[in-house]
Amino acid sequence: MNSKNAMLFIFITIVIDATGIGIIIPSLPDLIADVSGIQLEDSKPYYALIISIYALMQYVFAPVIGGLSDRYGRRPVLLLSLFGLGIDYIFMYFAPTLFWLIIGRCIAGMFGASFTTASAYIADISTPEDKAKNFGMVGAAFGIGFIIGPVIGGFLGDQGLRAPFLLAAGLSLLNMIYGFIVLKESLPVEKRRAFSLKRSNPIGAIVQMINYKAIGLLFLVIFLYYSAGTAIQTTWVYLTEEKFNWTKTDIGISLAVVGICIAIVQGGLAGVFSKRFGNVKTAYFGLFIFFISLIGIGLATKGWMLYALMLPYAFTGLAGPTIQAIMSNNTPDNEQGELQGSITSIVSISEVIGTFFMPLLLALTTTGIVFEDRIYGSPYFVASILVLFATFLFWRAMRQKSSKPNQISS
Repeated sequence: MNSKNAMLFIFITIVIDATGIGIIIPSLPDLIADVSGIQLEDSKPYYALIISIYALMQYVFAPVIGGLSDRYGRRPVLLLSLFGLGIDYIFMYFAPTLFWLIIGRCIAGMFGASFTTASAYIADISTPEDKAKNFGMVGAAFGIGFIIGPVIGGFLGDQGLRAPFLLAAGLSLLNMIYGFIVLKESLPVEKRRAFSLKRSNPIGAIVQMINYKAIGLLFLVIFLYYSAGTAIQTTWVYLTEEKFNWTKTDIGISLAVVGICIAIVQGGLAGVFSKRFGNVKTAYFGLFIFFISLIGIGLATKGWMLYALMLPYAFTGLAGPTIQAIMSNNTPDNEQGELQGSITSIVSISEVIGTFFMPLLLALTTTGIVFEDRIYGSPYFVASILVLFATFLFWRAMRQKSSKPNQISS
């Protein structure tokens, strides 16, 4: 199977997977409030708990998934991950209490490192000059999934809270079947290496980062970048539903528009920007636009302002793939799975912290406060500070590169 066909298969897999995730987004806060017997605005701490548990479990199991894919190949690990995600949605569909929602999220976190394996798969089949473009296609796949998923989920959520979860389960399991039929292995037997629990545990994954001396600061950049991103991921539904009185269908449409913008930018422009300006300049541009977008969302006073910011916000996604490409280009072929596992671990730590902190920050500045005095932009202002710090660290890393030209290749 050639690399173009392999990329198509992975692209479709991620689209379907992201569609399943997108379907549940508009309804999850309301489902949490429903099973907990509370009002929506009081559900933010429970929502923070649910999504941070998912991230915590992913952090614990992502390096295991990455190590197993280096040992047994990408295909079987990816299929197992997709199966676990389908089981999670079934749990959430039938969940009678908050406890069962938590169990479902734990299952999803355990097997939710499918994107780690997909990233390693992409690294396997990509040339160094094509990695930024191909990693950008992952963002485009997410974008397309979020075009389809939230619209369906928003419409179904207005009909019944649990309906989106049943459809998401079906899509994830169909995705697994699709992968079983068409997905070929990307890691040759001669390039595989023995599984090591020392390397493939969350603490070991962090320790292993010490070995990546040339790209050490970039792990911190990734951490801050994705921590900032959790502000939008975890508070968008509350922001739009409470501040602007949007329905679930409205929320789904808004997320679909964001998905369209992301698909255009990351799918069509990530490779173009990388080849035209280089990975470093592209990353700087993405970080700068991220900062501006966060400030804009935090200050928005009308719903249309959020739409005006969606296209600029999509350009923030240029930073992630280009930074990831720099890291991948400085890592041996037989360590790509471990590297992607370590990156996923860092992303998961950022999500554990960010997904717990951002909704709580929103709750502290909105819950029990008269509407006129609420500060819905608080998570976005804090996130903008994180992006500034990430930009500084990225500058430091690139300065180290210029002073030691043989240390990092972009």
